[in-house]
Amino acid sequence: MSITAPPTAPVNDEPSEKKPRRASITSTYSGLLKAVRDEGLLKRRRSFYITTAAFLFAGLIAAATGSFFIGESWFQLLIAAALGVLLTQLAFISHEASHRQVFESGPANDRAGRFLANAVVGISYQWWMNKHSRHHANPNTVGKDPDIEMDTISFLPEQAARQKGFMAWFARRQGWLFFPILMFEGINLHVTSIRHLFSKNAVKGRAWEITVVLLRLSLYLAAVFFFLPVGMAFAFIGVQMAVFGVYMGASFAPNHKGMPIIPKDSKVDFLSRQVLTSRNIVGRGMNTLMGGLNYQVEHHLFPSMPRPHLARASELVKEHCAKHSIPYTETTLLQSYGIVVKYLNKVGLAARDPFDCPVTTKYRV
Repeated sequence: MSITAPPTAPVNDEPSEKKPRRASITSTYSGLLKAVRDEGLLKRRRSFYITTAAFLFAGLIAAATGSFFIGESWFQLLIAAALGVLLTQLAFISHEASHRQVFESGPANDRAGRFLANAVVGISYQWWMNKHSRHHANPNTVGKDPDIEMDTISFLPEQAARQKGFMAWFARRQGWLFFPILMFEGINLHVTSIRHLFSKNAVKGRAWEITVVLLRLSLYLAAVFFFLPVGMAFAFIGVQMAVFGVYMGASFAPNHKGMPIIPKDSKVDFLSRQVLTSRNIVGRGMNTLMGGLNYQVEHHLFPSMPRPHLARASELVKEHCAKHSIPYTETTLLQSYGIVVKYLNKVGLAARDPFDCPVTTKYRV
C-alpha cells in the first residue's frame, strides 16, 4: 500500500514561501494533459462500451429466462443476486456516459446514460448528474462535496459531534456498521432520486424522467409479484436491492473515504486537489469489477477518459507525480476497506466527546 499523506488529514493553504511550488504544479497539468492527448488516451472507445453493454443485456435476458424456468423456488434468490450485479455494472456505464466517455457527442452520451439510469437501473439520471458533478468539482471539500455531507454516516468529526441518542451510539460504531448498512443503499438511491424528481429543484426533463423511472419500477414490481409468491417476491426484491447497494457502495467508498479533507475556503490547485483526495485500487480484474472507478486519480484528472485507457494514463500520472513530489495513493481493495472502517470509526469518536476530535493532524500542500 502506498499512502504518503495522513489519511484523515485536512488540506490547508500553504505558507507564502510554498506558493511558487503551487504555481509550478498548476502549470505542469497542461503538460500532463498534452502527454495524455498525444497518446490518444482521450479518444472514445465505442466498441468497448457497446460490447460490454451487449454482454450485460444478454445477462439480463439470461437471468429473466432462468427465473421463468426456475419457477417458485428459493433458487430465485440466486437470480436476484445476479440481477443486482448486472444492474450495478450497467450503472457504471451510465456513469461513464455522464462523463462523455462513450460517444463523441454530448447528447448521445446523455441519451445512453439516461436510458440506462432511468429505464434499466431505475434511478434518476439528472439527480446523479447534479450530485456527481458537484463531487468532481470539489472532492472531499467541506461544504461543497455532497459525498461527505451527513446522511446516516458522519464523514466529518463535527457531524458526529452533533449526534444525540441512538445516532451518537451509531456514529461511534459506524465504521464497523458501514458495510452492513450498505444493504439498504440500493433502496436509499432509488428513494432519494425519486424525491429529487418531485422536489422544487430545477430538473431537466423532469416529466420524462418521472414517467420512465416510475414505469420501470412498476413493471419490475408487477413482474416479480406476478410470477412469485408474496413472501418469495419480497425476498427476491430484498436480495436484489441488497446486492445492488453493497456493490455500488463498496465500489465508490474506497475512492475518497479516509483521504485528506479540504477546508471549505482553502485554495488548492486542480492537480493537487484531485490527486491528494483520491485513492487508486490495484489488483487483477479491478478495472472490470469496479467499472474503472479503481483508477480514481486518473478519472478525476481526466473525467472523459474511457475506461480502457485508464491503466496507461495511471503510468503517466504516477511518473508525473513522482517527478513533482505529489503524493499518489494506491492500495488493494481489502486494504482500502480497512482504511475506510478505521477512518469512520475515528470520526465517530467525536460523538462521544466533541472536544476530543481524532482528526487533528495537519497536512500542507
